[in-house]
Order: sequence, then C-alpha cells, then structure tokens
Amino acid sequence: MARPPRITPPTWLTAGLKPAPAPIPWAAVGRASVALSAPLAVGLAAGQPAYGALVSMGALSGVIGDTADAYRMRVFNIAVPQAFGALGVTLGTLVFGHGWAAVATLTLVALVSGMISSIGAVASVSGLLLLLNAVVGAGLPMPDPWWKAPVLLGLGGLFVLALSLLGWPMRRAAPEREAVAATYRTVAELYEATGTAAYDEKRQAVTASLNQSYDLVLARRARQHGRAAPLVRVLAQLNVVIPLVEAAAAAHLRARLVGPLSPAIPAAVRGLADAVEEGRTGAPALDGLPTPELPAERAVDHALRHAAAVVHEADPDPYDVDDRLGRPAALRVRARRAARAVLLSETSWRYGLRLALCIGLAQALVSLIPVPRSYWVALTVTFVMKPDFGSVFSRAVLRAAGTAAGLVLAALVLSEVPRGWWDVPVMVVLAALIPAFSAKGYAFQTAAITPVILLLSDTLNHQGFGLVLPRLYDSLIGCGITLVAGYLLWPESWHVRVADRLADAVADTAAYVGRAFAADGPDRGGRPRARRKLYRDLSTVRSEFQRALTEPPPTGARAAAWWPLVVAVERIVDATTAARIRVDHGAPAPDPAEVAAVERELRELADGLRDTETLVEVRAELPGDENGVLAPLRQEVGAARAIAGPDLR
Repeated sequence: MARPPRITPPTWLTAGLKPAPAPIPWAAVGRASVALSAPLAVGLAAGQPAYGALVSMGALSGVIGDTADAYRMRVFNIAVPQAFGALGVTLGTLVFGHGWAAVATLTLVALVSGMISSIGAVASVSGLLLLLNAVVGAGLPMPDPWWKAPVLLGLGGLFVLALSLLGWPMRRAAPEREAVAATYRTVAELYEATGTAAYDEKRQAVTASLNQSYDLVLARRARQHGRAAPLVRVLAQLNVVIPLVEAAAAAHLRARLVGPLSPAIPAAVRGLADAVEEGRTGAPALDGLPTPELPAERAVDHALRHAAAVVHEADPDPYDVDDRLGRPAALRVRARRAARAVLLSETSWRYGLRLALCIGLAQALVSLIPVPRSYWVALTVTFVMKPDFGSVFSRAVLRAAGTAAGLVLAALVLSEVPRGWWDVPVMVVLAALIPAFSAKGYAFQTAAITPVILLLSDTLNHQGFGLVLPRLYDSLIGCGITLVAGYLLWPESWHVRVADRLADAVADTAAYVGRAFAADGPDRGGRPRARRKLYRDLSTVRSEFQRALTEPPPTGARAAAWWPLVVAVERIVDATTAARIRVDHGAPAPDPAEVAAVERELRELADGLRDTETLVEVRAELPGDENGVLAPLRQEVGAARAIAGPDLR
C-alpha cells in the first residue's frame, strides 16, 4: 500500500524560517551586551531602575541602526535616527492617555515615517525610530517632566555610538581603503571562477562590493571641499577596478573555450589588494604573469598592469581622476531631490498611507477595547510594515513566528528570574542574541528582540509574567491588521508586476549594446558608467525578485518562473562587455547590421515584458558570423528569448 504524500508547507511560506548562512558579528555582540546591560546596572545602583530601562531602550535602537562598517558612517547611521527617535518619544509622551488625540497623532507620525522611509537606508531607520518611539511614548507612562524620556533614550543611543567608536584609533587602515581592498579581493575570486559555474555568483559579489565601495568613497568625497590627496588616490584605485571587471567577462569566455587562467592572475590581483590596504607605493611587482596571446588575455594583462601602476602611484593628479562614475551632487541638491521625491512620489505616498492606515486602525482598536499596555499592537504593525525587510505578507508570518519563540524565552525569564540585579546578567545574554540572530533572518531577529523589550517594559510597569500572553495576543492582532489593511486592501501588493523593473533593465541593456558598438567608436567614458548603472539596476531587480519569491501565489510563482530571465539578462551584459573588450584588443569588429539585430531583439523582449504577464517563448534567428565576437552574445540573447513562463493569471 502506497504511503500517503507528506503534507509540507509551501516554500514561499517557510523560506524565512531557515537561518541564513551568515557569520556571527562578535564585535557587535559584545557592544550590544555592554550597551543594554550597563545602563540597567547604573539605574539599579542609583535607585532609578526605570531610568536605566529607558537608557537601555535607546541603546536598543542604536544597536538596530549600527549596521555600517565605516566609523564615519556609523556616526551618521546612529546619530541621525536617534534625533528622530527623540522627536517621536516626545510626541508620544505629550499625547499619552489622550485617547483619540493619540490616535490622530500616531496616524500622522506613521504617514510621515512611511514617506521619509523611501529616501534611503538611514532615512528608513530614522522613520522606524520616529514611529517606534512615538508608539512607546504614547503607550507607556514616562517620567516627568516631558523632556526626560527623549534625553534618556538619546543617552542610550550615544552610549552605543561611543562603544562603536572605541576601535577607531586601532584600525589598521581607513575604512575607504579597506573597502577598496575588499573589492580587489572579490575581483581575484572572480578571476578564479572564470570558466566555471560559480562565475555568476562571484560577479554578483563583485557588483555588491563595487556598490558598497563607491557609496562609501563618494559619500566621503561629498563631505570634503577640494580634492584631498588620500581620497583622490583611493578613488583612482577604485576606478581602475572597472577595466579589471570588464576584462574578466572576456576571460570567462576564453576560459570556457580554451581552459582555466593562470593562477598568477588572481594572485596578482590579491597582491594589489594588499598594496591598497597597506598604502604601499613604489614599483609594482608583477613577475610570473603569462605572456598574453588571445585578445581576452591581452585585455586582462593590460587591465592588470594599468591597475598595478595606479595602485602603486604615490600622488595621482587630483584633476586626472574621473569621479563621474558616481560622484554625488552637493548636499543641498540631494536634499532638494529627496524632498521632491518624498512629496511627489506615488510610491512614497502609497507606502505612507498604508502605514498610516494600519497604525490608525491599531491605535483606534486599542482605544475602543481596553487592552493593558496595548502599545504592542501598533509596535507589531511598525516592525511588520518596515519597507526594506521584504514582503509584507512574509514579514507578518515571520513576525508571528518570531514573537511566539521570543515569548517562550521571555516567559522563562519573567517567571524564574527575580527582578532586580539579576536583570543585569540576563540582559548581557539576551542583548548578545540580537546582533547574532539578526544576521540569520527577520524571524530570528524578532525572537531575539521580543524578550529584551518585554524585560525592559517590565522594569517600567512591573507586570511580570502577566505580560507574556497579552503580548502574544497583541502581536497576532497587529499581524492581522497588517495582513488586511496593509496587504489585502492594496492590490499592487498581491498582484505585483515583477516584469516592470526587468523590462527597464532589458531596454537599458539594448541601449548598452548599441553604445558599445556605435559606428563612431565606443564611448570610453560613457560605457563604464552605463555598465556600472546597469549592474546596479540589475542588482536591485534581483533583490526585488528575491522579495517577490516570498509572496504567496500568483506573485511568488510568477517570480520563480521568470527568475531565469534575470540571470539571462546579466549574462547578456557580460557577453556584450566581453565582445567589446575583445574588439579593443585586436578581434575584428562586428557588422553594424549584426549589432542592430541584437539590439532590436532586446527591445522587442522589453516591450513584450511590459505588455503581458506571461513570458512567451520566441525562437529568434539572429544573423551573424558564427566565429565573430558577437556569437556568444547572440547565443545569450537567443537563450533569453526562449525562456517561457506559465500563464499565472
């Protein structure tokens, strides 16, 4: 007799419950333990445990926002959100116990919080803390006068910032140099992966590392007047990574046809990484490199020797360093653009209104139904609706699961550990779990944060074990409000056209093909910039598709069906770059008609993605020389056109 099939939950529902293979950030673990436990100890010693709990709450916000590697960025990432958090708790404290005035105030704060969250990562954390602290201030009694709570919370954030900056004097190198050196090392791994199935994954790592390095270097560049010599040198060293990455595309094709590259090439790139990190100058040592013969080999050799010359140059000409690959505009210009984006963007208003509706319903519900310490409902909505954690649906599910797990741990602590000095060693352990678990996924982060917030809340309201079950009910209510008012009522949430951004990327790829082989020669300044922008956009598309994979059908199923096309477009960009590099180093240029045919096929693919929700297979016959430089590109375009998805409407 055949066994009945096992009933297992769908992958899109359980994907977030698998821990991500991320290393434990031990330095952040140590900072979190000290930052959250020390204020409790000081408050107990001073006879003011509530004050210590508020400082620890501020430290918790700082721990959540302490995600940058560079110390200068840590100052920005922690200090700016803390200012918004102080404003939020002030507004919440002023409307505490005022019923519908609190509902109106928190709804308005939620609207502003949601709208500013669309600006960027720091603005997102700032919006989170603005709303989070407003909810806490409106739901928990704070010490009088009104200014004490924001001051105490701010002290907690400053304490985390001070702990973060302790290692600054002991750093071996400037953060910009370390980031650029790390980029060189990812390029070395890319060369090692040429000709293998791991190449695509390594190229994605290079794209992410380049994005991070440019963001860091150019953010510093925007804050400095003039051209400081150390920063000019780092920027020059980063710019010459681009030819190395472009040559890697040609080397990958060469390795597939001829065989693996010499190990001396990735070793030489790692030597450049060490030179960047240590700030070495002088004559570059590139002994042992093979003699180049094929165009791809000449491209790699030329890019490597050029990078070595720039890396070891002591004083590059500050006016000969191209920072057009991403130099940010002046601060006032960026502020004006951000304000315009917030006020005029449909996405910004839509997210702000969704968040305001959910918070308004949560606060109105607890105003009509007497729920003790009911701020947890709005708190749950705040965490679930945060925009950069992925799908609203999956966050609600993961929040419920994480809260349940966290409440089990909180129940053990609140029932077995006596209040008082025992809170300090318990907080040392619980606080350490936050950065350790946050790296594993949202559900794990929620499970770690929940007992910490409950322990600090109990210090303020002395409710003990009675907090546990009400918090579970409140979390389920908050998740239910989010699923209905923040998900089901907004059709774009569950009928996302995942093809829109991909269609734009395909159209940009067509333009890139035309620019690379323009009749008047390649645009040597524009081509690298176009390629960098294209890969950055494709990285965003990849992230959006990965987010869509966690949505329930039909969105998740459609994203899974179209995922191969995302990979195919990335390979088309690589094949275009490889062909251009081969032409630059001696291969015959392609026929303009062949280029036009490839470009036309890509534009037709982009138009098709915009016109339909079902990916239609197209067998395209692209004319051209089977032995020419565009042969691999035509194969990749043909493979992309041949991808078909099921009708999921």
